[in-house]
Amino acid sequence: MNLWQGLAARERPVRCAVIGCGKFATMFLSQASRLEKLEVVAVADLSADRAAAALAQAGHPPVKVTEDPHELFGDARIEVIVEATGSPLAGTEHALAAIDAGQHVVMVTVEADVLVGPLLAERARRAGVVYSMAYGDQPALICELVDWARTTGFDVVAAGKGTKYLPEYHYSTPDTVWSHYGFTAEYAAESGLNPRMFNSFLDGTKSAIEMAAVANATGLSAPDDGLTFPPCGADDLASVCVPTEHGGALDGSGVVEVVSSLHRDGTDVPRDLRWGVYVTLEAHSRYVQDCFAQYGLATDRSGRFTAMYRPYHLIGLELGVSVLAAALRGEPTGAPAGFTADVVTVAKRDLAPGDQLDGEGGYTVFGSVLPAARSLAGGLLPIGLAHGATVTSKVQKGQPVRWADVRFESESTAMRLRRELETTG
Repeated sequence: MNLWQGLAARERPVRCAVIGCGKFATMFLSQASRLEKLEVVAVADLSADRAAAALAQAGHPPVKVTEDPHELFGDARIEVIVEATGSPLAGTEHALAAIDAGQHVVMVTVEADVLVGPLLAERARRAGVVYSMAYGDQPALICELVDWARTTGFDVVAAGKGTKYLPEYHYSTPDTVWSHYGFTAEYAAESGLNPRMFNSFLDGTKSAIEMAAVANATGLSAPDDGLTFPPCGADDLASVCVPTEHGGALDGSGVVEVVSSLHRDGTDVPRDLRWGVYVTLEAHSRYVQDCFAQYGLATDRSGRFTAMYRPYHLIGLELGVSVLAAALRGEPTGAPAGFTADVVTVAKRDLAPGDQLDGEGGYTVFGSVLPAARSLAGGLLPIGLAHGATVTSKVQKGQPVRWADVRFESESTAMRLRRELETTG
């Protein structure tokens, strides 16, 4: 709270730069230009034309545009770097460079956070800067709900978000994705929609990545066998997102889970939470149960469990909260506190030696969130490193891919850090 007042009282503007000029960044730029003392002084993208187009679409005044993000690191004007490339490898490189240059990092690229975020957060702490999740994206909003619940004295039963899910979606490819959204391929192309990005949301990979980020930031557990996506609307959260021993759909308490906006027969769930986030809570006394009832909270039949939720999120339009929290308070809007959960690579089809994996949202694999201990014990390959790896052993459809099942042509900084995390995490 009071970020607005803090910004107004500040003598000099908060200055930031953006790397990666996709939808998220464009949304941020549209709002940043409305804040008198928040200045975006530079944007970087692999395409200068795309960066300039993003600024124009956002109605943002012209600023420095570069295709080389390294021009931004160490620039004395820039306090905060917004990393929004979507690439776990590039995101890792950029975060490290910014931290080493003494700049705060707002990590929009959740893929990088899930791959090596605990090490990036620790490095930022040692450097005296902030490494933060991106407010407006669902993981940071879920972390905010979890923090609220714990601060008010509640144990968190479950926390997560909603999405559109059916089991067969795990095997969707960029060729089949548009039919599930009700779009034609022609419409998608004309609208500039990215089939791999949309497919990552549909095949469960993005949900797995986001829930791993929440688990690592809050200490909540990942389900032992991955997300189950129970169908559930906002009015039923307190009945569904609780343990099975209390009539719900979860194997235990203190977990992350994603609810589906579709029943398994494909029909719509009433008052679905497809665009929102939630947390379920438990009353530990009869007095608190009575308070739930007296203040109109929806509960399960026992009156013991209830939920708080936010029905929508505005992604980049809300990102200024993270930038200002870092610069004005020195605080993240969520950050990894440990290596609790991991997103492992699962085959979408039978894989044979010589096949090349194409990573998130592609044709060959999808991501599933598991407890980090299970991932490490099985030697499972993180989804963030799956793009470009060559298969060396047969892997059946639906089975996880191991480090031992692939080879890499070269070792990236992200791979080096990931191996360090697996050793020390």
